[in-house]
Amino acid sequence: MTGDPLVAAFADDFAREDDVLLAARDAADEWGVDSLSPGTGATLTVVARACGARAVVEIGTGVGVSGVYLVRGMVPGGVLTSIDVEPDHHRSARATFFAAGFAPERTRLITGRALDVLPRLTDGGYDLVLIDGRRTEFPDYMEQAVRLARPGGMIVMAHALAEGRVADPAQRDPETTAIREALRAVRGADGLTACLVPVGDGLLIATVDA
Repeated sequence: MTGDPLVAAFADDFAREDDVLLAARDAADEWGVDSLSPGTGATLTVVARACGARAVVEIGTGVGVSGVYLVRGMVPGGVLTSIDVEPDHHRSARATFFAAGFAPERTRLITGRALDVLPRLTDGGYDLVLIDGRRTEFPDYMEQAVRLARPGGMIVMAHALAEGRVADPAQRDPETTAIREALRAVRGADGLTACLVPVGDGLLIATVDA
């Protein structure tokens, strides 16, 4: 959580999660999964809706919390491809997606290491890419996301503020350093227009220039 806790709590309460998401969060607690905050999830829905997302890649399935927010923002018939190294996470996510009423063909869950799976996906084939996997690999995920997103598509990186550590030069742990590297890559890249949003643990939102 970043910024004023009272403001952050107000933003999360504004999202008003339903029973599907509340149950998924209970499952996340059982599995020790760090799910995105309600305010962050609501932002994902708005971003997916705004770009008319039909094909989305999610790096880091967890138990399906972020997936529910994404699919709810996608166009009817859109497909979420979600990658996670843990088969148990995918089993839990399938139960979440079923409870949300999504048809089976709306979600494609791929079990494996993201950096092994991503190179097999189609260049420019996706409207939106969400980065929320192993944080030390964020720079590599970002490189793949730029390749995967279509012109006019969007890239979103979760945990972009690392609980405020990225703003503190004294913080040099591997995760914080990797997140800073991914942020620098986007900020210095031609062909990307980006902003850093202090919702939840921070979201980097970038569009691929058409």
